[in-house]
Amino acid sequence: MSIQSKSRNITGASLALAFGAAMTLAVAPAMAADSAMTSMDGVEKCYGIAAKGKNDCASGAGTSCAGSSKMDYQGSDWKKVPAGTCVKTKSSTSPTGFGQLQAFTAKK
Repeated sequence: MSIQSKSRNITGASLALAFGAAMTLAVAPAMAADSAMTSMDGVEKCYGIAAKGKNDCASGAGTSCAGSSKMDYQGSDWKKVPAGTCVKTKSSTSPTGFGQLQAFTAKK
């Protein structure tokens, strides 16, 4: 193997490594933002406060996303609210009587 071909192999490997690192750095913040969605952008996910068909997205079986909630205040569906207001928002299905920061089983 000549010196020139070794140089190309090292360059190719370096480019692949750099590309992989760049992709990791680009994807990680997006994944964190999706799962956290809190005070960073001034909103939080609040479960159990959306009226039927008015949810922003869902977490439970039988629903897919925006506007798919089948009943008022479904515990598996969430709506975006200003950060810090979820647990102060009334919910007739929540065990605490207020919105929750995680999905819950509706009280009967």
